[in-house]
Amino acid sequence: MHWPMTDATPATPPTGSAVGRFFRRHAGEFAFFVVALVGLHLWQTRGLASGPLPATELTTLDGTAVRVGEAGQGPMVLHFWATWCGVCRAEEGNVVELSRHARVVTIATQSGSGRKVAAYLAQRGVDFPVVVDEGGELARRFGVDKFPTTFFLDDDGQVASAEVGYTSAWGMRLRSWWSRW
Repeated sequence: MHWPMTDATPATPPTGSAVGRFFRRHAGEFAFFVVALVGLHLWQTRGLASGPLPATELTTLDGTAVRVGEAGQGPMVLHFWATWCGVCRAEEGNVVELSRHARVVTIATQSGSGRKVAAYLAQRGVDFPVVVDEGGELARRFGVDKFPTTFFLDDDGQVASAEVGYTSAWGMRLRSWWSRW
């Protein structure tokens, strides 16, 4: 590259790669973006259950008993959703994908009776363990008031992380993997 010699231009070309200059120039904007995302996450997850969960036995639609909050049962994902929730429907395939690789129990909150939820699942062709929380009691107990909300539990039955809103399939798998550490 030819650098013309004028009073307005430096005698030597700029040092560093174009990528490095770009990041140095936009570091403040990037930092603001990261702080905003972290702040939004903290605001969305405020009030959710955290740390060790009380030992609880849940019963799925097919009658299977599931223990939550007990050490030694391995990592688990608790996914709160509702049949009336558009974001939950958009995320449904991601939950199905995760259930192929991790222990997932979903909780249909304020979505009607077990029969209504079973009909909804059959219509959508979805097959994963579902606990019916018709009156929203479980959701309140876990501090859930936004849908979808997903808890990633570690081997000790403690909340390793929680997410509110849409999460990609890769994001779910990464959080599930992370909860094993």
